[in-house]
Amino acid sequence: MKRIQHYVLGFAAVLVLAGCSSPHHHGMMSEGKGDAYWQKGQEDMASLIDRTVKDQGKAQQVKSVVSDIVAELKASRGKERESHRRLYELSANYAATPEEFTKLLDDTNNQRMQSAAKILGLRFKMKDLMTAEEWKALSDQMLTYSRKYQHDGASPKSGY
Repeated sequence: MKRIQHYVLGFAAVLVLAGCSSPHHHGMMSEGKGDAYWQKGQEDMASLIDRTVKDQGKAQQVKSVVSDIVAELKASRGKERESHRRLYELSANYAATPEEFTKLLDDTNNQRMQSAAKILGLRFKMKDLMTAEEWKALSDQMLTYSRKYQHDGASPKSGY
């Protein structure tokens, strides 16, 4: 299960980190700028796909799946922000009970798992559209791409 989560998170990281090339990326998740952030990631993935998938019909289908993944990531980010807002409100409530916190945390974790499962399903849909060679080439390119945005000196493990 952890390995699957690493695959999903690795792919998500590539999409999310795509916006890191902007010098002002820390504010990219605010309203109005978020779409540019996600668009940059999607465009970078489209470029990787174009260089990897030879059949342009299949490449378009793969890009469509990437679009679905980005949509899910955006929705998940919105749900996460809402959960944080509710947590802050609950924390400010002097009368809040431990059960209320536990329910909120359970709901948040369930949302994360649902989103991760959906993204994982999309990942397999994308993989099924590609040959093993194309998948390896795309994974290698994604790994190289993600290394450009490593800020802590850590290098991701090979293979998505």
